[in-house]
Formats: sequence, C-alpha cells, structure tokens
Amino acid sequence: MNKKEPNCETQKCGEGSACSSCGVEQQAAKPDDFRVETHKENSIKRVIGVISGKGGVGKSLVTSMLAVLAKRKGFNVGVMDADITGPSIPKMFGINKKATGSKDGIYPERTTEGIKVMSVNLLLDDEDSPVIWRGPLISNVVKQFWSDVVWGDLDFLFLDMPPGTGDVPLTVFQSIPLDGVIVVASPQDLVHLIVRKAYNMAVSMGIPVLGVVENMSYVRCPDCGKEIKLFGDSHIDEIASELGLKVLAKMAIDPKVAEACDKGEIEKTENNDLSDAMDYIETHFK
Repeated sequence: MNKKEPNCETQKCGEGSACSSCGVEQQAAKPDDFRVETHKENSIKRVIGVISGKGGVGKSLVTSMLAVLAKRKGFNVGVMDADITGPSIPKMFGINKKATGSKDGIYPERTTEGIKVMSVNLLLDDEDSPVIWRGPLISNVVKQFWSDVVWGDLDFLFLDMPPGTGDVPLTVFQSIPLDGVIVVASPQDLVHLIVRKAYNMAVSMGIPVLGVVENMSYVRCPDCGKEIKLFGDSHIDEIASELGLKVLAKMAIDPKVAEACDKGEIEKTENNDLSDAMDYIETHFK
C-alpha cells in the first residue's frame, strides 16, 4: 500500500517550500507586528532608547544629558520617561507642572530650554506617590506615551528605559519603532553580564545597538586633576570589542552634575563627557 501524499485540504503546506500536492510556492509566515502608531500630529525623525541590564548605572542621567546636548546643537528634542516605577526625568529638569490634555491628546511639558518631556510623574497628583501597578498597566502607559502624546515635530526622541529585560522594555521594543539603543554600564565586575544581557535583548528584537556608555568611570581629583578609579580598572573596551560595539563615552563622577540634577538644573551643566557620543549619534543618522 502506497503512503498517501498530503494535500492542501488535509494538511498545511510547508512554509517556505513548494507544496507536494499543488506545487504552489508557499510564503514563510511573517512575525507578528505589535508596533503602535504614534499620534497623527507627530513627526519624529529618530527614536533612541537608553537601556541597561540593571538599575543604578545612570540611564536617566545619560538620557537627560544627551537631550541637552542635542538641544544645544539646534535640534528639536523630546524625552520620554519610560521608567514608570522610577521616574526621575522631571526632577532633573526642574519640571513641577502637570501635563495637560484635550480631546486631541496629551501635551508634554517643556523644560527651560524647550525640551519636551513626558513622564508618569507629570500625571500624578503627588510626585512622591509610588506607582504600584502591575506589568500590563505599566506597559499600556508606555504605549500611550507614544500613541497619545502630541510630541509634534522632533528630530530626536530619547527614551529613558526601565532597567532589565522584563515586560516594559519588551513592550517598548515591540511597540515603538526604535532607530537604535545605547547601553549604559558601570565599571564593576558584573558589567560583562549586564552589557551582554541588554545587548542580547536588543539584538534579539532586531534593534540596532549604537554603542556603550560607561558611567562612573572615575573621579577627577579637584586639586591635582588625577583620575581616581573608585571601582577599579575598567573592562568596557574589551567587552565592547567582543560584541563589536563602540565605546561612545566614559563619564566621570562629577559632583557638579549631581548637584545640578538635584536642583533641577541639568540644562545649566557644562559637563561635556557625552559630547563625542552626541556627535556620533548625529553623524550616524545623517
């Protein structure tokens, strides 16, 4: 007895090959597209995510300083604070007003220099109130920051991402069309694992990794100018080389920057540790 040949009525054709019964070439299944459309009034040229494999490495600082440097170059800039449970962007820029809205959408607040900012802290009655929400609700808020906020015309929108590789970073990667991400790390021994986790997640989602920024690389002695490595020797160069990444910057611990952030005056800081990084981003997308 001959083995019965499968046919289109009884068995799904093999994807990516010719059907043995009808001979028709079958198309490979396309992955689900979860991307969300941004507001109809938005025209956003580049969306850059700032990520890390763990918290406490300075993502918000890097995000804010890149936004400040981009604004100084004359670009129209926005910052989306996607770290819903640990928002700090409004504090750094000294924004105390609440975001407003209408039937047309939600309007971001502006910093002193005109950077547009949206954060969950701009929607809470009390900025000290903890955001005790489950993952799906947090993810929906992040998507609304993209779909319902009237950003208008932007050259760069920087996203301060939540740490790790959980629900919210996954939602951002799937829902928002990122043009690239920057990985932020610190000099501790765990940096190898941290950078790899963030890098592997981005790559697995098809998001280009623009490079690595090492924060807290050293502190400069105010008397003699010597660089003191509080966390030991850095290994970021060799790690970046292994992954084929560019080290965009090594940031010093700067008390003046910390003080400016506490006062909500990050736009007044003259720190230029990320100048080369912003130059690279600008050139990369020309």
